Amino acid sequence: MAYTAMSGTGTTSGDDPLQTAVWRLRSRACWADAAALLPPDSAAGSVQRAALLVERCLYTEQGWQDAEDALRTAEALAHDDEERGAAACERGQLAYAATLHGVRDRVDEARAALGRAAALIPPDAPGRALLDFRRGLLAENISRSPQAARAAYRRAHTAAAAHSDLLLLSFTWRHLAGLALREGEVAEARHGFAESLRIREELGYLVGTAPALASLADAEVDPEASRLREEARRLFRLLGGVPTWLARQLAPPPTPSPSGV
Repeated sequence: MAYTAMSGTGTTSGDDPLQTAVWRLRSRACWADAAALLPPDSAAGSVQRAALLVERCLYTEQGWQDAEDALRTAEALAHDDEERGAAACERGQLAYAATLHGVRDRVDEARAALGRAAALIPPDAPGRALLDFRRGLLAENISRSPQAARAAYRRAHTAAAAHSDLLLLSFTWRHLAGLALREGEVAEARHGFAESLRIREELGYLVGTAPALASLADAEVDPEASRLREEARRLFRLLGGVPTWLARQLAPPPTPSPSGV
């Protein structure tokens, strides 16, 4: 299961105290609390608030109406192309999440919204990296087109590095590694998964650490693979079973039936 990245503000010591507080809550799966800290009447604050609530949907499979309401506010308050593009990018991500989790097929809406965002966000803007990443998610998990996904992830990876967006880099490393693993490139996959995990641990991105551990385990052999999965299970339990989709990946293998039964 693929999940989202949102630009990692608040992750360095020189950031605005408000953004630091938002980041600390977000990284611990407290999206609603983080969103409540943001000013509801500014374009930038409303887009960020919507992004947090959209991310909550993808991780918890709950809160869909709150995210829709926040998106409508963000769309109404957007004044320029970049703000409208950012809101469209979140609209596309929410539609993608609803499709991925089987809530409702909104793939046409997702494609249209991300296409609209691409027309509004300049190629060199920081938000373009996140848009490219999300177009990669759509290509990989909905269109089942790994080649298109890889191209989009690589564009996002390059742009995230250029803009020093470490959180997004952790996502592009992980998804490029996932494609490599499917093609049997185990060493490349292991390197990408390890980089993703390293960044998330350094940032303190607790809610994303368990998925990173589980992904790296898939590229390792025992006993290291078992150790990584057990650590992922510990963090998963600590966060109350979030992200929900990780439960399937971390489920222990079934106990073999006794011979002759």
